This record gives sequence, structure tokens and C-alpha cells, in this order.
Amino acid sequence: MTVSHGPLDIDWLGYATIRIAGRTGTTVYVDPGRYDVLAGHRPRDGDLVLVSHAHHYDPDGIERVAHDDALVVCHDSIDATEIDRVSRQPESLPFDVERVRADESFALGPLDLFTTPAYNEPGGAHTRADDTPFHPEGSGCGFGLTMDGVTVFWPGDTDVLSLHETLAVDVLCPPIGGRFTMNRDEAAELATQIRPDLVVPVHYDTFDDIETDQRAFVLDVATAGVPVALDE
Repeated sequence: MTVSHGPLDIDWLGYATIRIAGRTGTTVYVDPGRYDVLAGHRPRDGDLVLVSHAHHYDPDGIERVAHDDALVVCHDSIDATEIDRVSRQPESLPFDVERVRADESFALGPLDLFTTPAYNEPGGAHTRADDTPFHPEGSGCGFGLTMDGVTVFWPGDTDVLSLHETLAVDVLCPPIGGRFTMNRDEAAELATQIRPDLVVPVHYDTFDDIETDQRAFVLDVATAGVPVALDE
């Protein structure tokens, strides 16, 4: 599914993988790969690749989308030695790699980028049986990207946090699958509070634990007067 919003074309490719292409020629991928979401997708057109945390770190996926001169920006906590399914550290990839923490902002050429904390509250709704969070504080980030005057925000794998309600974004790409992140109801409430120009839900229906009723999400958000683009 490709959604056009102003000068940007936005694709949700599955799981947490988002492709954002500016009509002035810059292409950005967020959390590319895993669960075969990039099967058959080999454009290698990515100028910038953003990786929010270890669960979405996929070296093969990065190499599938990034061109030779791409920049990879990943959260500081990602450590391949702690991830069973990968063996290569980000710095071993054949690209320029920069590490970021949460709550940073900086310019990358024509792009403005900011990060936000992304985590589950201990003892909250998105925890294991022992109340430990799936995503502890400090283990990842969300990304906000301003390209060609449009700000797109992916919160990452996170609960809704109070800081989210203060953000001014044009396109919100919230996870709606629940279990490991905010669910569709929580994401809909966030969308109605910050009122972006467009909502593109992601991170749902890839596997059983994150299946959800996306049509109910659309109804909740659209009823509040916020446009939604749904991948069907």
C-alpha cells in the first residue's frame, strides 16, 4: 500500500517496516525486515535506514533496502551478542552507522530527525507474567522524521507515553497490535489527542500475538475526524 501525503509517499511493508519517499529524491526506511516482509523487495534505494531497537534489527533487511552510500541510524542499545538470530553488529555492516539515544534531535542533510523514548511501563498492560516489561526503558526509541516539510512519527515498540501527547506531527504511524505495544484502543486515543493530518497504523497481524481488528481502529479514529489509511 502506498499512501501519498503532500510531497511524501509512505508504504507500510509489514510488521514495523515503513518506507518514506520524498518526491525530491530522498528515501528512508524504518525498521526494515523480519518475518519475510521484504520478500521480493530489492530496490536498494534507501538513503537512510532507522532501527528503533533490537527486536527490529535485521542486518539482511538493512542490506536489502539500503544503497551503497546509505546511512544507518540505530538505537544505542542494539547489541548483536544479545540477539540469538543475528551475529553481525551494526558497525560491521557495509554502511556508515550512527548510534542514537532516545530524546535527541539533529539534522541529516535536508532531513530533520528526532528520537523519543519507547518502552513498556513495569506492571502495566504490556508485560510478561512476572510484570516485567517486554521493552524496558532505555532499550529502544521512536523516530520522528521531517522531510520536505512533512513530519512522520513512528513511536517504536512502546506504550502510549505522556510525551507523545505533546508532539506536533503530520503523519502518525502507531503500532496497534497490542501485546508488546500499545493496542488499537490506546493508539486510537493517542491519535484523537494529537490529531495528525493522517494516521497509518503498523505493527499488527504479522503473527498471532499482534492480530487486531484494524477496521475497528479505523472507525474509532475516523469518527474523531482524523483521516486513516489502512492497508488491505
